Amino acid sequence: MSDSDLIKLYSGRILELAAAIPHQGRLAAPQGSARKRSPICGSTVTADVVLRDGRIAEFAQDVKACALGQASAAILGAVALGRNRAEVMAARDSLAAMLKDGAPPPAAPFDGYEVLIPARDYRNRHASILLALDALTEAMAQVE
Repeated sequence: MSDSDLIKLYSGRILELAAAIPHQGRLAAPQGSARKRSPICGSTVTADVVLRDGRIAEFAQDVKACALGQASAAILGAVALGRNRAEVMAARDSLAAMLKDGAPPPAAPFDGYEVLIPARDYRNRHASILLALDALTEAMAQVE
């Protein structure tokens, strides 16, 4: 990866997001919890969730990932509360399509993922970017 590629990939906005992840930590009494790990880079995200009426009432995430995985977790953390599993799964599928197939970014409120469009060209980073959504989806499935 050239220096200009790194600069494009790790933009100032991505680094800002990585430094300010909402809902960082763990819940004391989650209804569901899931840990996901990227075998390529070793990044991990653990998501804890409490649902009320099928929607996220409480959410926490323990993020140990690269800057791209951290930025993804920050985008998710900013909009997770109040979402149902179908919305989270749709965002995850849209993000995967954006990265792998060049599809548009996920729809609002998950549209903040557009900042990760430059990561399309780096397939080895896709798994880390998807970790937060994968972990949250699995944690929600445990509750339901």
